[in-house]
Amino acid sequence: MLLLLLCAQLVGAQLPHAALLCVAGAGGLALDLVLRRWWPAALVPLGRVRCDETVRQLLRDLLVVLGLAHLAEVSTTVRMLVVAGLLACYGAHFLTRGLAVLVRRSRTLPVLTRNIDASELRLSPAPPRVLTVAHRRMPLFSVPATAGMLGTVASGEAVWSLLGIGCSLLLFAGAAVWLAGWLLPGRRPPATEEVVAWFQRWLESYRPDVGLYFSGGSGTAYQVNMWLGAVAALEGNGLVVLRERALVPQLAPTELPVVCVPKVVHLMLLEHSTLKVLIHPANAPKTSQVLRIPTIKHAFVNHGESDKLSSCNPYAKVYDEVWVAGPAARERYALADVGVDDRDVVEIGRPQLAPIHPYTGPPPADGPITVLYAPTWEGWTNDPGNTSVLLAGEQLVTALLSDPRVRLLYKPHPMTGSVDPRFGEADRRIRALVEAAETRRAARAGSSAPALANRRALLRRSTGALAERGALTATRAPVDDAAAAELARRTARLEALTTACARPGADDAERMLRESAPDEGRAEAVAAATRAWRAAFWAAQDSEGHLVLTGPRPDLYSCFNQADLLISDVSSVVADYLAGVKPYAVVNTSGLDERSFRAANPTVRAATVLGPDASGLPALLASVVDPRRDRLAGARRELREFLLGPSDPPSQVRFQRAVTALCAAAEARRAREALRGNGERQRSDVTR
Repeated sequence: MLLLLLCAQLVGAQLPHAALLCVAGAGGLALDLVLRRWWPAALVPLGRVRCDETVRQLLRDLLVVLGLAHLAEVSTTVRMLVVAGLLACYGAHFLTRGLAVLVRRSRTLPVLTRNIDASELRLSPAPPRVLTVAHRRMPLFSVPATAGMLGTVASGEAVWSLLGIGCSLLLFAGAAVWLAGWLLPGRRPPATEEVVAWFQRWLESYRPDVGLYFSGGSGTAYQVNMWLGAVAALEGNGLVVLRERALVPQLAPTELPVVCVPKVVHLMLLEHSTLKVLIHPANAPKTSQVLRIPTIKHAFVNHGESDKLSSCNPYAKVYDEVWVAGPAARERYALADVGVDDRDVVEIGRPQLAPIHPYTGPPPADGPITVLYAPTWEGWTNDPGNTSVLLAGEQLVTALLSDPRVRLLYKPHPMTGSVDPRFGEADRRIRALVEAAETRRAARAGSSAPALANRRALLRRSTGALAERGALTATRAPVDDAAAAELARRTARLEALTTACARPGADDAERMLRESAPDEGRAEAVAAATRAWRAAFWAAQDSEGHLVLTGPRPDLYSCFNQADLLISDVSSVVADYLAGVKPYAVVNTSGLDERSFRAANPTVRAATVLGPDASGLPALLASVVDPRRDRLAGARRELREFLLGPSDPPSQVRFQRAVTALCAAAEARRAREALRGNGERQRSDVTR
C-alpha cells in the first residue's frame, strides 16, 4: 500500500494533479505512522530491501518538491529555500543517528546487574526512544514539513512550505542538541574500569557461595527460569550469572542477585571471589569459558530429562558432577558410554515439580475428558521420531476432536518450526483444526454472537499484554463476564508485578538503575499472583471448550493439573508429567516397532504407545474413564520413582545436600592449593 501511494504521488506530480498529489502524500505519511505504531511487522520486508523510513520519507519529499515545481507558482528562491531546509532536516536527522550510536556505546556497561545496589555508579535514565530510534523520529518529525509543502501545493502560498519545514528543522535540530546532553560528563555512565572495580568490591562484600550460570539465545530463558526458585531456596548466598545482555530482562522475578558478564576478561573476576559452585541448566559454547576457573566446582543439572540423545550429551563429562533426577538418567549415561563417570552422577530429583497435583481418580462420568497434547519440536537433527507434529499431529487431533467426550488442550513447543518450516506449517494446521472445532462446539452450545463478542473483547483486554509477548492464545471467550472480569483483575496485578521496572525505550543502564535495590518479597508476590492468575484463567474458560495455548502462560505444569490424559513425544514433558502419576501416551513416529520403541525409551515403559494413525486412541480414552481398564497404573508408580527418584526425602532436600557436598569439595581443593602455595613459599625462603 505504501508503494502504491508513492506511485500515486509520482503520477500526481507528473500530470500535474494537486488533489492526487496531496491525498497520496498525506496518506502515505499517515499510513507509515499508523503501521509503525500498531503493526510494525508489516514494515519489516521493506527494511530488508533497504527501503526504511528514511528512504520512504526521502521519496515522498522528492515527489512533493517535484509537484511544487509543476503546480505552485513560487519563486526560484523559495524553491531553493525549501530544498535547503529539507537538506538541513536530513542533516540534523543523520547527526542525531550518529549521536545515538555514541550515546548507546557510552551507556554499554561491562557488567549488568539486578537486585544489587548500583547507586554508587551514578546511572541515569536512557534518552527518550524518539531520540535514539530513527524509524520513530523520521516520519513523526517530518509531519510539519510534509503538511506545509502540501499546503503550498493546494493553495499556492509559499509561506506554508517555509513554515512547515522550519518547524521540522527545529524538531530535528532540537533532537540532536537534546541527545548530545547525554554525552556531557555529568550524564555519562562511569568508565569500564570504575564499573569493574565496583563489581569487585561487591563480590568481596556479598561473598557468594553458589551460583546459577546460564548462556543462551533468545527464547531460551525458560531453561534458567525453571531453576531460579530451587536455587533461591538454598542455604548461603546465591547468585545468578548470565552471559548475554538480552537475557537480563527475560529473567523471571527473583530476589537473587543477578550479574550479566558478557566478556571473558570480566568473567574471570569470579576466580578471585568466594564462589564455590556453579550450577549449569544447559550446555552452551560460552560454558567452556567459565569452566577454566579452577576455584569453582561445576554441576550440570540440565533443563529437563528425556530419552533423547541430548540428555546424555558427551559434553557433560567436562563438569565436576552431573546431577540427575533419578536412577533412569544414571542408567542412561552408563548405557550411552559418553565418558561420564558413574561416581560423578548425583540423583537430586526435580525440585520444580512440586506444583504438580497427584492423580485423584478418573474424570466425572458426566464431564469431559481433558486431553493435553503437548508435542515437542523437531530438534536439530532429521530424526522423524523427534516430534509427532508433522507425521501424526493432524491425524491425532482430528481423532480427538471427533470424540464428543474430549476437551482438547493443544500446547506446542515454542521452538516448533524454528529449524524446519514444514513443522511450523503443520503446527498452524493443527491450530486451525482446534479453532474450527471450538467454533462449531460453541455454536452448538448456543452462545449468542453479541455475548461471545463482548466476552472475547474483555478477555483481550485482560490478556492483551501477555498475548502481545506471545504468552497466550485462547481460541474462545471466557465462560461468563464475572469470570472474565476476575481474570482481567488478576492479569493487571500480575502485569504490574512483572513489568514494574520496564519502560519503553529503557536500556540496560536504566534497567540496572531501576532494579538496583532488591525488592523484598517481590518473588513471593509474583508467585502468589501467578497462582491466582492460573486459577482465574481456568475459571474463565468453558470446561468443555478446546484451547490452543502458547507461550509461558498458562505454564505447562498448570496444564498438567487440568489434564486427565497427556499425549506427547519422547521428551522431558513425559518425565515431568509422571510426577502426578496420571495416564499418558507417547506417539511413535520413529519407525520402530512397539517393543523396540519401549526398549529404546524408558519413559515409554508405562505409556500407551500410539502410532501415526492414532488407532489406539478409543481404548486409551476408555481406560482413562474406567480405572479398571487402566492396566498401567502400577507401572506408572514404579516408573515415577525410576525417573524422578524417591519422594522422601523431598527433592529440594536432596538438591541442598548435593550443593553442600560440592561446596565442601571446592573448599577442600582451595585448602590444598593454599597448603601447596605456602609450601612453595617456604622452600623459596630456605633457598634464598
